[in-house]
Amino acid sequence: MTTRTALSPRAAWPMLLALTAAFAMSQAFRTVAAILAPPLQAEFGLSPEQLGRFAASFHFAFGALQLFVGIGMDLHGLRRTVLAAFPLAVAGAALSSVATGSGTLVAGQLLIGVGCAPAFLACTLFIAQNFPAQRFAMLSGLIIMLGGVGMLATGTPLAWLIEARGWRAGMAVLAACSLAAWLLVWWKVPYQPPAGGTAGAPRESPGQALRGFGALFLLPHTWGIVLMSSVNYAAFLTLRGLWLGPMLAERHGLSLLASGHVALVVSVVSLVSPPLFGRFDPPDTRRRRQRIARCTFLTAGLFAAMALLRGLAADVALALAVAAVSGYMVLQYADVRAAYPPAMIGRALSVFTMAMFMGVALMQWATGWVAARAAGWGVEPYTAVLLAIAGALLVGALGYRWLPQPASAADAAEAAPRSA
Repeated sequence: MTTRTALSPRAAWPMLLALTAAFAMSQAFRTVAAILAPPLQAEFGLSPEQLGRFAASFHFAFGALQLFVGIGMDLHGLRRTVLAAFPLAVAGAALSSVATGSGTLVAGQLLIGVGCAPAFLACTLFIAQNFPAQRFAMLSGLIIMLGGVGMLATGTPLAWLIEARGWRAGMAVLAACSLAAWLLVWWKVPYQPPAGGTAGAPRESPGQALRGFGALFLLPHTWGIVLMSSVNYAAFLTLRGLWLGPMLAERHGLSLLASGHVALVVSVVSLVSPPLFGRFDPPDTRRRRQRIARCTFLTAGLFAAMALLRGLAADVALALAVAAVSGYMVLQYADVRAAYPPAMIGRALSVFTMAMFMGVALMQWATGWVAARAAGWGVEPYTAVLLAIAGALLVGALGYRWLPQPASAADAAEAAPRSA
């Protein structure tokens, strides 16, 4: 019986890059709605509320599965969990490419969300298991940047393909690329015993694993982390992944291809930002948490300015500013890693990821609801949407500052057995 040990960097990097390919496809699917929105509205007559439901369904499925994904990785390891789930993303993209209405589109998005659910958690957990702790924020930021190739694909390239061949061809290409990513993981990522376990050791039961997740919520500082994680990424992705394309088309009359160009530039800026924030990650928890809160307040201000200024130059410049600041989210991965003992890190990252994507689903659905009713309130729809996002960010930042703070991973380790 052999204990699982960290890999050498030379052995670990090809595996991490293969896992990143699956994450890149997840990035493509979570941002595709911004480019698909105009042709879907034209073909199926989708209302803003239906469009929000379509975009949110991926994130709802993705977020809801995080606890089960965490349990799967604890019990069966990263390789088996990713390989078992990701074919559903291929099937969902294929189903979407032949959709006949909003119901089929939502079903396809739900399948894609379930299939992609392990993608990013597998990357972050692999980094936590196989690289030094002091490199966690930097490497997480680097993987976000590399995985962002998928988000870049849903800018100009996908817009060009949709204009040339239609949106169904775009979804078919995404299905084929997803299959290629699954094959790459199958080829490059060998089986490793689950983290913290030993090969051949008795496995934890699913009930014990669920109780382990419950122990996280008995630690008071978990609630501030969950509240913040439910709004910061959601704000950026609701803009880039849903409303940016429609806003540029309806507010300013831009074509789909021109909107794709803007989305591409916003995506590039958002991909450069995380590794920069990760490189300058503060060395202590207090300073890191202050920086996270301040960046959230700043982002709320940028959304409020975008809501009120409403000019084309202002909208593009402020969207770029949001993308530039959005990289601070990588600091929260380091915050989670520092707030829990090693035995709880995998589950803590799983809960954090769940909150992040359930937050995206809720924000995209809620902003669709707001946009559908804004005219009745005498407000331009995108003004109402952007102000709603700014308000959510303010609530998240205030809760993060006022709710209990983590003392240290060592203190959490002492509290965990009592909480369980």
